[in-house]
Amino acid sequence: MTEPPLIEIEDVTKQFGGLRPLRIRRLALSPTDRVAISGLDAAAAETLVHLITGASVPDTGVVRVAGRDTRDIASDTEWLASLDRFGIVTRRAVLLESLPVAANLALPLTLAIDPMSDETRAAVEALADEVHLARARLGEAAATLTPDELVRVHLARSLATRPAMLLLEHPTAAVRDAQHREALARTLTEVAAGRGLGWLALTEDETFTRASGARVLRLAPATGDLSGGGWWTRLAKGVRS
Repeated sequence: MTEPPLIEIEDVTKQFGGLRPLRIRRLALSPTDRVAISGLDAAAAETLVHLITGASVPDTGVVRVAGRDTRDIASDTEWLASLDRFGIVTRRAVLLESLPVAANLALPLTLAIDPMSDETRAAVEALADEVHLARARLGEAAATLTPDELVRVHLARSLATRPAMLLLEHPTAAVRDAQHREALARTLTEVAAGRGLGWLALTEDETFTRASGARVLRLAPATGDLSGGGWWTRLAKGVRS
C-alpha cells in the first residue's frame, strides 16, 4: 500500500488580512522532499505554516497531514501529536535573550535547565555541533547571537523533538552576508541528509535556494498555482502543480 504524502493541500484558500487570501491550488510533499517556494511574504508564509501544522484550518479546500484532514483533529492531544511531525524554523519563535544559548537550546527538551543535567548538556552540545554552532557560544547570552547564529539556534531547536519534516519561514531574511546564507543552506542540506528529513522553505533568497539544492517552485498569489521551471519541474515528483 502506498503511503500518503506527509503534506497534501488541495484548492485551499485562507484569509489572513492581506490584500487577497492565501491560495494554494495543489501541493503534495513526501517526508523526504526538499522544496523551496517563493511568492509568499512573511504573513502569507506564517499562514501557510499554521495551515500545515493544524494551528488553523482553511476557509475552503483541504489540508491533510499523513492522510488526515486537519479539520478532523479533535483535541489538543491529537493536535500536539500532529504538530510534533514538524520542526519550525521561524523568527517568530521566542528566545529568552538574557539566558545562555545552551538554556535556550535545552528548553524544547526539558524545563530543568538550572542546573542542567549532564544528559541535557550532552544533547545540547550535540545539537550545536549538528548545526555548526560553536560550543564556545553556548555559555553566552542569546542576545549576543549574530543573525546567522540565530538561524542556527532556531534550526537546532527545531531538530530537538526529532521531527519528520522541517518548515522554514524566510530563514535567511535577516542575514545580509551571502556567504553566510550559502553556509546556512549547506548546513540545512547536511542536517536533512544526516537525519533523512525533508523540508519546505518559504523564501525569496535565491542564494540560499541555489546552495541548498532545493526544488524550486513559485506561487502565483492570484490563482494559487505553483510552477517550476525547466528541469526543476521534471524532478518534482513529490510536488503536484
